[in-house]
Amino acid sequence: MNELHLLHTLLPELPVDASVPVGPGDDCAVLDVGNGEQLLAAVDQLIGDVHYYTDGTAPEAAGAKLLKRNLSDIAAMGGIPRWALLTLASGGRDDDWLLRFARTVSREAAAYGVLLVGGDLAALPQSCRGEVATLTILGTPGAHQSLLLRRNAVPGEELWVTGALGNSLESGHHLTFQPRLEEGRFLAQHGFSRCALDLSDGLLLDAGRLAEASGVCVEIDATLLPLNHNACPRNALCDGEDYELLFTVPPDRSPALVAAWPAEFATITRIGRILPAENGKKVCDPEGNDWMKQERTGYVHQ
Repeated sequence: MNELHLLHTLLPELPVDASVPVGPGDDCAVLDVGNGEQLLAAVDQLIGDVHYYTDGTAPEAAGAKLLKRNLSDIAAMGGIPRWALLTLASGGRDDDWLLRFARTVSREAAAYGVLLVGGDLAALPQSCRGEVATLTILGTPGAHQSLLLRRNAVPGEELWVTGALGNSLESGHHLTFQPRLEEGRFLAQHGFSRCALDLSDGLLLDAGRLAEASGVCVEIDATLLPLNHNACPRNALCDGEDYELLFTVPPDRSPALVAAWPAEFATITRIGRILPAENGKKVCDPEGNDWMKQERTGYVHQ
């Protein structure tokens, strides 16, 4: 399996029409449901021993991660999460484990104002051990605001990030992170940004997706990266599972953003800028070197 090749091949083939203003390729699809109303839709899955260690990870921690991964997609659009659907396929887990997992998803969802409204349970073949869970999240845009879209980056804008990056697995951050819902809505509602995505697979890999969607080059200065405890710049660039927001800001708006940013929110840091596209280069350092020529740029399913 080559995840990136499959996505580049499949996504352009998927049909869309006027009811899908934003189709596959952003953090959420945007669906026009009539009467001027829109619905945000996204889905993520959680696989034992891929997204968490099956030995030593409580079902509560795994269930909370599945929910928060999806909430992070809504946050990246500046949206409001509303409803969710859960599927869970398991082999070798007893009913107590499965109930604890599902109840955590429901309880954590309610804490974010989300209703778990349905789903499906299934057993894996007896030869399989472990679990695969998926969650579909549905949300809405905030009132009187534009959505944050990957395709909206403009040359000359600054590149910013919430929180800190790197060392997610070793620190346990990949289980304990908080989706940046309030931060995303603040950026959208106050017009500080029109472009964002959530960092799930690694800063370089995800920045490359932003660059491709917007037809630009993203410049990242590794010396500016905010680092988690015991993380180095390479961790911040490549590890993934940070679930922070990467977003752009017009330079004339950044002083007002810093002044208005609520103290209770995650910190924000400027880490680069948006450049015009150049010879297919997606992500570079301040000297123009291509970051994407590194041996590893992030996590890819293979």
